[in-house]
Amino acid sequence: MRALVIDDSKSAREILGDILREIGFDVLKAKDAREGMTILAEIKSADIVLVDWFMPGMSGLEFIHAVRANPDYSQVPLMMVTTETEMPQVVLALEAGANEYVMKPVTREMILEKLQLLGVTIP
Repeated sequence: MRALVIDDSKSAREILGDILREIGFDVLKAKDAREGMTILAEIKSADIVLVDWFMPGMSGLEFIHAVRANPDYSQVPLMMVTTETEMPQVVLALEAGANEYVMKPVTREMILEKLQLLGVTIP
């Protein structure tokens, strides 16, 4: 099982990566959405992609739009992980194609719950 974590915060990448590794995922990390797109193109798919909203260059929302515009990635589960707590923003992310939405700070239990909701098999 492979997870891709995209966040411009190194500490957030480490926290999410540690949680996913403890669960049993192989974890790839990207420091921004453009790097995330490159990694996704290289690996062709992922069992889950966790992406932050606010990043320089390309936002997480733009990343989700780009991924959903590519039919090759139509089945890739996308989870927005962000500090953005306003309901209109949650709706915007889900309408863009995010499958789930998690508000920071995250816990292992939160990630496990969202993975189960998505039907992602936990190794």
